[in-house]
Amino acid sequence: MKVSQAMHKGVKQVPPTASVAAVAKLMKTDDIGAVAVSDADKIVGIVTDRDLAIRALANDGDASALTARDVMTANPACCTENDDIDSAVETMAGKKIRRLPVTDAKNRLVGMLSLGDIAHAVDDKQSGELIEAVSAHHGS
Repeated sequence: MKVSQAMHKGVKQVPPTASVAAVAKLMKTDDIGAVAVSDADKIVGIVTDRDLAIRALANDGDASALTARDVMTANPACCTENDDIDSAVETMAGKKIRRLPVTDAKNRLVGMLSLGDIAHAVDDKQSGELIEAVSAHHGS
């Protein structure tokens, strides 16, 4: 199975200059846990709900002054829409990530592959192994 068959399309994107508040509002409005950060139509980062909690709120700085660039994971691992789903699962497990941006041949964002997408696309054993791998303790 190809990633394009399992991913969800219509992924939300913001520029690196978007305020953290705008990113959080987008997540709330669309009931999503991750927003891609794109510059000139290319993905440069990803902001997750965890990034907002840890990088924006748990630090003692002024969260209202932060932008997506300040809290994003830069240069996130990605896969392409034509990759085999097994390869994407391997990437997610190896990097302990719950969401994997999907790009086209020109590195433009075309979708997002999440644990939920994987759970619906692969067998229970492989899905369980992925959940176990990404949920393992990251260390300090």
